[in-house]
Amino acid sequence: MKAVSFCVSGRVQGVSFRYATRQVGVGMGVQGWVRNRGDGAVEGHLQGDDQAVEAVLDWCREGPPGARVEQLTWAPAPVDTKLAGFSIRP
Repeated sequence: MKAVSFCVSGRVQGVSFRYATRQVGVGMGVQGWVRNRGDGAVEGHLQGDDQAVEAVLDWCREGPPGARVEQLTWAPAPVDTKLAGFSIRP
């Protein structure tokens, strides 16, 4: 199992980035969460099969229609054993 924390910057708020990320993550069988940051970025946590996590990160490089991703950063993170499903956090 692979787990990562990620942050996406650019035009990523107000374009349904969080909802689309959750939809893609669920479709790939990835657990995690996503939320807006005060600085206009979107951050989150992904965990699951290595290839599925990589696929969601690849999708985040483009995002949904209307998004303009300027930068995606990610780093390895500890697996959260209490995490179930994929949520949008406040």
